[in-house]
Amino acid sequence: MNTNSFTFKLSEEQQRELRQLLASPKYLPTSVPHTQIAVSIPDCRINLYHSGKLLVQGKAAQEWITFTLETEILPEARLGYEDLQDPEAIQPHMGIDESGKGDFFGPLVIASAYVDEGLVEKLRELGVRDSKKISSDNVALNMAREIRKILGDRCAMVTIGPRSYNRMYAKIRNVNKLLAWGHARAIENLLEKVPDCPRALSDKFGPTHQIERALMDKGKKIKLDQRTKAESDPAVAAASILARAGFLYALKTMGKKYGFEVPKGASEKVRREAEKLVAYKGPGVLLDTAKCHFQTTDKVLAEVGYSRKDLPPPT
Repeated sequence: MNTNSFTFKLSEEQQRELRQLLASPKYLPTSVPHTQIAVSIPDCRINLYHSGKLLVQGKAAQEWITFTLETEILPEARLGYEDLQDPEAIQPHMGIDESGKGDFFGPLVIASAYVDEGLVEKLRELGVRDSKKISSDNVALNMAREIRKILGDRCAMVTIGPRSYNRMYAKIRNVNKLLAWGHARAIENLLEKVPDCPRALSDKFGPTHQIERALMDKGKKIKLDQRTKAESDPAVAAASILARAGFLYALKTMGKKYGFEVPKGASEKVRREAEKLVAYKGPGVLLDTAKCHFQTTDKVLAEVGYSRKDLPPPT
């Protein structure tokens, strides 16, 4: 896979903004068939095709995407349209999102963030968008710090570490129910700080009643909404970045404790690192570092000569 080649589908407004940006003298025009504009900078080629496809290639491609495209083009493409399509986006509400659900190593982190019209404007000026669209961990960490400055005490975070996660999963045997519990706690914690918040919005991951059942007295008074692609909402986008930053910090802390750089996801690289960790520390270390219901656990244990019966119960 070529990690120095990236494609994006741009809207008409994004294309117009990009053409203006690439007209700067710092970009050297080049000739590429079927393009609206084609330019280059050192170690990076940028081609915008008539179809609206943007192709960015070269050793410096990811840097240009992170610090130019994502900060100057992609966020602005949504401004003005969200308020027409979803007028509730700028009304007082909180957004909830999580990070780490699909990662073998590390915790499950759920964050909540409160916004009103003034806070939405500040978040949009910062370029806040769904953390999955931010390609750089450092950018996500820096943006999370700025979000905290903007929101102050109007955000909350719930971190379910591997030991707690494994203990809870052993009891309920359902990821969505565990996630609903975390969302409910994040809502309750933020309501302690913003008791008049009328609505909570999250991405749809399961039946709404799962969260409603997990809510306590304060939370039962709030209107709870779930929808697909909720990360387009400014509050959910802010929560998404805060959750990702919390997850990344947890991985760094784990890495320092166990002496290795903890990889994200559930890839072959993750398995190899887990196998080395188990070979050195024994199978019980997975209870404190990983989500053990993943099938990755069985593969790791088998490779090092163990099985699930060698895992102690998660207490």
